[in-house]
Amino acid sequence: MRQRSASITDLPISPDEERQRRFRLYLILMLVRVAALGVFFVVPDWWKLIPAFFAVFLPYFAVVIANATTRGPADQGRISPNALPAAPTHHDGLADPDDAAHRGGPAQPSDGSPRTEPTA
Repeated sequence: MRQRSASITDLPISPDEERQRRFRLYLILMLVRVAALGVFFVVPDWWKLIPAFFAVFLPYFAVVIANATTRGPADQGRISPNALPAAPTHHDGLADPDDAAHRGGPAQPSDGSPRTEPTA
């Protein structure tokens, strides 16, 4: 079965476009905050609590929402067809003879038996 190759339509939006989208969203939320501050001085009595709530807590939510980056479903789990396999992250306990030689120590034989030095 042939794997589906990557398409230009599968690409996410460019970082510049995403940054502009997040900036516009943050600007809109801050304009709502300024409007809430204006309404605070107009409404009477306990109704002031509603715009005050928005004016106080909206900046936190605006930052959280504006800093969230978008990741489409095409980005998750897709492997590029020409990508190299991942390198191993740990050794299986066997000493690498070349590694020991580079560090200046005696190299272990690859069969796991201890190395014996000839005596003269």
